[in-house]
Amino acid sequence: MTPDQLKDLVRSVPDFPAPGVLFRDITTLVAHGEGLRASVGHLAERARGADLVAGMEARGFIFGAAVAIELGIGFVPVRKPGKLPGPTIGIDYDLEYGTDRLEIDPTAIPPGARVAIVDDLIATGGTALAAAELLRRAAARVESALFVIDLPDLGGADRLRTAGLAVDALMAFPGH
Repeated sequence: MTPDQLKDLVRSVPDFPAPGVLFRDITTLVAHGEGLRASVGHLAERARGADLVAGMEARGFIFGAAVAIELGIGFVPVRKPGKLPGPTIGIDYDLEYGTDRLEIDPTAIPPGARVAIVDDLIATGGTALAAAELLRRAAARVESALFVIDLPDLGGADRLRTAGLAVDALMAFPGH
């Protein structure tokens, strides 16, 4: 399936999670076997050359782990606080209304490993930027971030590019 065909599998839900928001829901895409396989295949092609794939909780786990399997490389889960056993490193980052935190197990990343970030959607870029910084603190080389969906009007992809990341998405939806 082409990215344009995959785009038709994404459901648009008006007024979720708040009035005026048009939510782009991947549930319908991941429930479609051929669509899910094609999405993973397209992302894997773009991630070739990486040593590891990192995905952010929670939907980044769906696509990131599948891409890692497709490439035959490891997957690094970027988790919310308190979810990983053993020593972790973390980063606090700003949200529109407050802050959040991400953590990783730094022993999962060999120094200098090339890590591709994979997530379902890029909006403002805050979570992906925090993940890139956190992975770099663990001595990873983070040069690319891959997404199923880009919401270009929110500027996240441009923020990532400014931070030195190559950004690619399978599809874009203008508007919020």
